[in-house]
Amino acid sequence: MVDTSARYKKTFPISWDLLHRDCKTLAWKLHEKGKWNRILAIARGGLVPAAIIARELDIHFVDTICVSSYTLRTQGEPAILKQAASFEGAPQGCLIIDDLVDTGRTAQLVRQMFPEAYFATVYAKPDGRPLVDAFITEVSQDTWILFPWDSEFSFSQPIIGRI
Repeated sequence: MVDTSARYKKTFPISWDLLHRDCKTLAWKLHEKGKWNRILAIARGGLVPAAIIARELDIHFVDTICVSSYTLRTQGEPAILKQAASFEGAPQGCLIIDDLVDTGRTAQLVRQMFPEAYFATVYAKPDGRPLVDAFITEVSQDTWILFPWDSEFSFSQPIIGRI
């Protein structure tokens, strides 16, 4: 495992409202691209975005592939914990949904398994961006995205106080 805590210089907190709005924006973008009939969510991060997108696009066939690569701010090689058997040989109209493409390791692994699927993430970093077909917001590689399921409300030190 590689300790990535030293490479994150910024934190970008995402609220539930912002996440929901960004997922709906991604759904609009996907709607304009074509007709989709199934979603493969990359668990765990892609579960919430996949649920929102499935609702917005009226997709009822949702499966998961479980990939583990992070422990807090430590990233290692991705390991598949659960395959998506129902997607073997999946026809056109398949979406892969994740919350974020960071280094691209997970995206590369999943894309090799499902090369015909359309890969969309809500957030993207420069290293992983070339591996996805669509995303909404790009952040710098040295930014840690703090998702709402990983955070609680607390006092936030002003930026000037951190320097």
